[in-house]
Amino acid sequence: MGFTDFLRNFHEKHEKLKHTIHNKWRYPLPKSGQYAMALFYFCIPIVGGHYVMEWAKSKSVDEIGARGEKLREKKLQGFGNKTVIDGKVESIGAGGIGGGVHLALSDEDTQKKNKAML
Repeated sequence: MGFTDFLRNFHEKHEKLKHTIHNKWRYPLPKSGQYAMALFYFCIPIVGGHYVMEWAKSKSVDEIGARGEKLREKKLQGFGNKTVIDGKVESIGAGGIGGGVHLALSDEDTQKKNKAML
């Protein structure tokens, strides 16, 4: 019995099992059961995604440290919308929610600062 025979046999048995589950054992759920199953299937990716993100955060802390102390080169100079230009801490962006940049509406000095950030 080769590998292809094994795969074909596995596929046939799997199809038979799916047919049994979806046809022989199935009976209609009441509305409350349908809502419970919808909630269950909705929550699976949410809970799974939460645990994946927690795992990713722990791997990040293991690799670079909680605040980047394990990095060889620490290039982070500012946090959020603050940066260091010519030794001075300055705000970047146009301010407001999201701190967007409006090059067309800004004055020449702001345009120079924004170009320095790029």
